[in-house]
Amino acid sequence: MGHTGTDTDVVIAGAGPTGLMLACELRLAGADVIVVERLAQRSGESRAGGIHSRTLEVLDQRGVLERFLAEGEPQPVGHFSGLYLDFDESESRHPYPLMILQSAIERLLEEWALELGVRVRRACEVSGIRQDETGVTVETGGAAPAVLRARYLVGCDGGRSTVRKLAGIAFPGTEATMTALIGDVELPDLPEDYVWVRRTAGGDYSAIAFEPGWHRVITSEFDRVADREESVTFEGLRDSLIRVAGTDFGMRNPRWISRFNDAARQADRYRKGRVLLAGDAAHIHFPAGGQGLNMGVQDAVNLGWKLGSVVRGLAPESLLDTYHAERHPVGERVLHNTRAQSALVRPGPQTDALREIFGSLMVFDEVNQYLRHLLTALDIRYPLDGDHPLTGRRVPDADLKASDGATRVHELLHAARPVLLDLSGGTRAAALAAGWADRVDVVEARGEDERWIVPALGEIPAPAVVLIRPDGHVAWAAAAGTVPDAPALRAALDTWFGPAHAG
Repeated sequence: MGHTGTDTDVVIAGAGPTGLMLACELRLAGADVIVVERLAQRSGESRAGGIHSRTLEVLDQRGVLERFLAEGEPQPVGHFSGLYLDFDESESRHPYPLMILQSAIERLLEEWALELGVRVRRACEVSGIRQDETGVTVETGGAAPAVLRARYLVGCDGGRSTVRKLAGIAFPGTEATMTALIGDVELPDLPEDYVWVRRTAGGDYSAIAFEPGWHRVITSEFDRVADREESVTFEGLRDSLIRVAGTDFGMRNPRWISRFNDAARQADRYRKGRVLLAGDAAHIHFPAGGQGLNMGVQDAVNLGWKLGSVVRGLAPESLLDTYHAERHPVGERVLHNTRAQSALVRPGPQTDALREIFGSLMVFDEVNQYLRHLLTALDIRYPLDGDHPLTGRRVPDADLKASDGATRVHELLHAARPVLLDLSGGTRAAALAAGWADRVDVVEARGEDERWIVPALGEIPAPAVVLIRPDGHVAWAAAAGTVPDAPALRAALDTWFGPAHAG
């Protein structure tokens, strides 16, 4: 680690999917990490129920996707506010959402984190923070109160984030207009296996068969906002289902009950000095379309390599400012589309008419594609400098024949290092990047496809050379048939991976 007076490079508050993914990314980047978690053990609560295409791709980029595919089930349909969406198999190797419960996601991520040498301290809650020019002092309470010293602290501790509050980061947004209850229960009298967003005069309900013998029940009641401190009970869920559906379908044997609403808030900054936020600590919203867990994991993949480069002294601290610049607009987009989905599901004849018209528009390919991209995040383009249409976008997982045996682009990212991929068969890419040889992997390969499919762009000619960040987004690219612009490539290398070594 090499930093006197520090216990670790980074303390992460929260061992949910965002915190665990960030811990893995930081270890891959060579940083030392301690995760502190308030709960004494994983809750086992099912919570989120799926992983979208872009998150499946980032797990694939790290070589761990098979672990998740083995425990989940691909779903060939998705939805926008309960209205069905089609997916396009040409846009990703993993076009369909994977139905897998958050409890399994957390277990798999923690197993991977422990393999990578992450230290997880449970029954350990952040109670105070103090930052100065060289690091952050983190006070923790719980079973064994302690004081930790780190270079940086990242709050991945949920919507009521203690880290966010202690850091004094504002969390503006819109208040709740409804209350939803969710529970994993047995429903012996349900006449069908699957009920999807059935709207009634009082709200709506769903009953989704996740595993044989039990269902996830969700009820939504509008203009009925529960007090945050009000307890969540099985009887409350039963009463809500009776109010909305007219019956409780014989509900029994609850495994887990929770409550959510459509409050939408976002941290006004994702970084304040040496304290950063990711996941629900940075943004909360109506959980329509299953975007929250996915956005948190993608926050982690954006931040991890940057923070790792900074703590290792490879890149300047200013690199961390790009985290807010790139991820805050993504969060805004999700808050915007979930507010729209909340409005579309309200009861009443006006919304009935709106849903009918909205649904009729969704048969048009362009509309379906636009809404699909909001959920999958395959079309995200970060605001990077560069003229090539790939710049800032996630790199397609194109087929390759590479000198190192790799057969597709995402395999090149298993080590979470930057990759300069030379598909030209004769440019000076390796020589141009010589000053970054310790940080950037140069791969010469032959592309199998002359054209690449890029969500929101369609087909474009495959590039001659492409500089790929560890998160899978393109930092710079040269078009086929052109000579790489050496100053532009060096500028991109310097911007994202620190200054070149002399000689």
